[in-house]
Amino acid sequence: MPNPKRRHSQQRSAKRRTHYKAEEVTLSTDSTTGEIHVRHRAHVSEGKLYYKGKVVAEKAPLKA
Repeated sequence: MPNPKRRHSQQRSAKRRTHYKAEEVTLSTDSTTGEIHVRHRAHVSEGKLYYKGKVVAEKAPLKA
């Protein structure tokens, strides 16, 4: 595997890393439950899984 012949400067590494930024998460309010959640992600409310305002899955009762 090829290796660099000379060491890269710290400035060169920093220039490459300037594009890595933390982005703020966009939040939405669910029209059905009124809860705040991350956009385009399913969220749990009262034991039910919601996505786009609809129930996707319900928690099944445990069988003993």
